[in-house]
Amino acid sequence: MAALLAGLLVGTMVAGSATAQARPDERAFFDLYREMVETNTVVNVGSCTQAAEQVAARLKRAGYADADVTLFSTPEHPKDGGVVAVLRGSDAALKPMLLLGHLDVVEAKRADWQRDPFKLVEEDGYYYARGAVDDKAMSAIWADAMIRFRTQNYRPKRTIKLALTCGEETTFAFNGAQWLAQHRPELIAAEFALNEGGGGRLDAKGKRQLLAVQVGEKAAQNYTLLATNPGGHSSTPVPENAIYELADAIKAVQNYEFPVRFTDTTRAYFTATAQRVGGEQAAAITRLLANPQDRAADVIVSRDKVMHSTLRTTCVATLLSAGHAENALPQRATANVNCRIFPGETVDGTLAKLRALAGSKVTVTANQPIRPTAVPPTLDPKIIGPMEALAKKHFPGVPLLPTMSTGATDGVFLEAIGIPVYGVPGTFLDPDFNGVHGLNERIRVVSLYAARDYLFDLAKAYAG
Repeated sequence: MAALLAGLLVGTMVAGSATAQARPDERAFFDLYREMVETNTVVNVGSCTQAAEQVAARLKRAGYADADVTLFSTPEHPKDGGVVAVLRGSDAALKPMLLLGHLDVVEAKRADWQRDPFKLVEEDGYYYARGAVDDKAMSAIWADAMIRFRTQNYRPKRTIKLALTCGEETTFAFNGAQWLAQHRPELIAAEFALNEGGGGRLDAKGKRQLLAVQVGEKAAQNYTLLATNPGGHSSTPVPENAIYELADAIKAVQNYEFPVRFTDTTRAYFTATAQRVGGEQAAAITRLLANPQDRAADVIVSRDKVMHSTLRTTCVATLLSAGHAENALPQRATANVNCRIFPGETVDGTLAKLRALAGSKVTVTANQPIRPTAVPPTLDPKIIGPMEALAKKHFPGVPLLPTMSTGATDGVFLEAIGIPVYGVPGTFLDPDFNGVHGLNERIRVVSLYAARDYLFDLAKAYAG
């Protein structure tokens, strides 16, 4: 029976792949998706502005007026631009909704990839390219939805806005979502926003296991640890050594566990997970939900690295630099510590803890840019309800779980100005996360088109 079911599943996948682009609207979407993927948008290498202009041109060809499509950039960052588009609703009493995506991608070196990362390649039921998932799948789906709304003469009750920005992948670069929130908030003002961060999980054979809606995320923040000494000749070493002092501080950070915290989202996530996994892990989760200070339960739950990170703030050393000559005592040693700060906890509070851990011989500073405090949205039934109802139609039998992202998205900038952001479900990925941020990024063809149909219906469900 298991073999038969596996055969039926594979047969369904092959059929799904073969029928992709069968409809005219699917072919139009593929053309948009391919253009977006093949436009290099790596910061300081490619151009998000070019990608935004290409989307804007498509929106205008679909019938959007110039006044409803806004291209933006700054003189200091001419290639880091983005686009905002508006489809006006008929009911002024309803606040707008926002579809958010980012155009920039992580760098990809051709020599390291099996295929050209900036040429969309279809192979063995997958699309391969940098950005095939993160985040050009969703950005293309949102842009395509706005085009379809216009060409189909769809009149929403609620105004629908689209914002495709640049800078999400690089903390040091110009960030379009942050710039809009700070300088043009009226362009993106909305009751809520739909963003990346959710999705779905497949097993190794491609069977759908679960859907996830991201309700909250951590805030990413980098800190610098610095140790300095007068130095001297390495032939006469002394106890005061910048490298040793920095190493002691790093070990202190490594050995410290931030306390367990729960939001409404993570409490719901762990409650559902306990029901799903069973055994020792389920018992430990149940104990930890009842008592977050149960260290023994924490140890068991935290064997899973994702659960460990979902429970708390985490800080980890990511970069080191020390010394100036091989035959001299080091005058300077620095480390970058990357923290993912739990919602509600602050950059300053984490800084104070790192300073206490590092001790008096090492200085600790928060690096620019400093991100806002993460504000978790509520598990609003008006948002979660349509996701669940449409999931039953598009993905019957697949459970939907609320999750908190242990990473960080541009949602943190919108939440800082009062716009709750939800990472939508619908895009199913393989257990290895499909090479996102790594080599040979890819997405199953059938998953991309299934996500497109689900998210199109979801946007219409909210818009009315």
